[in-house]
Amino acid sequence: MAKASIFPKILLLLLFSSQLDPSKASSVPSKFDGFAYNGSGPWKDSVLIEAFFDPLCPDSRDSWPPLKKALEQFAPRVSLIVHPFPLPFHNNAYLACRALHIANKLNSSSTYDLLELFFKYQEKYYNGPTASASRIAIQKDMSKLGAFALGNSFLADFENGFQDSSTDSAARISYRYGSSRGVYGAPFFFVNGFLLPDAGSPLSYTQWINILQPLVENSGGRNPMLSFYL
Repeated sequence: MAKASIFPKILLLLLFSSQLDPSKASSVPSKFDGFAYNGSGPWKDSVLIEAFFDPLCPDSRDSWPPLKKALEQFAPRVSLIVHPFPLPFHNNAYLACRALHIANKLNSSSTYDLLELFFKYQEKYYNGPTASASRIAIQKDMSKLGAFALGNSFLADFENGFQDSSTDSAARISYRYGSSRGVYGAPFFFVNGFLLPDAGSPLSYTQWINILQPLVENSGGRNPMLSFYL
């Protein structure tokens, strides 16, 4: 995670304050935020990892390969939900998170393919290279990336997705959800609802094994306490 300035913390404080207003209760979303990996049902007898990723964050990118490897080793005993969380100091992060919601709406099986494409090509969307690009131009470029993940026939649908208010709302809900959980950077990881230490830093494959192995070995999956809290 890039070094956060005081601005994101002030922004999060304002968001928390707004959520204390009873009149905001109607803004609770109708379904749980995030993208389930491999379409798994994460609430049924499995260890649940929640990852908050910014698609344009280098540390989020570096976190994904070891986490994916650990998931493949422990499946189906471990499930994952990724919550897109755009960091304010990455100018195009919100559009990238919105693109993930567009992909998820068009074909949910393509969402992680697009996330991996963002990780692969994220440098082209950094602040510097896009400083002179318009928002529309960036949306069109991201639509091409989305069409690469879904298939070329989806290009027009993907471009239209940026005009769909529901994808804008979904991206905003993702950010609000992360804020409500105390997330202020990326990557952040929760295991069975508990925030892992060293938030904002990638975890290695070995670290994931050490975290998940004792939980998976337990028949209930959720009874042992995570050792670093004892």
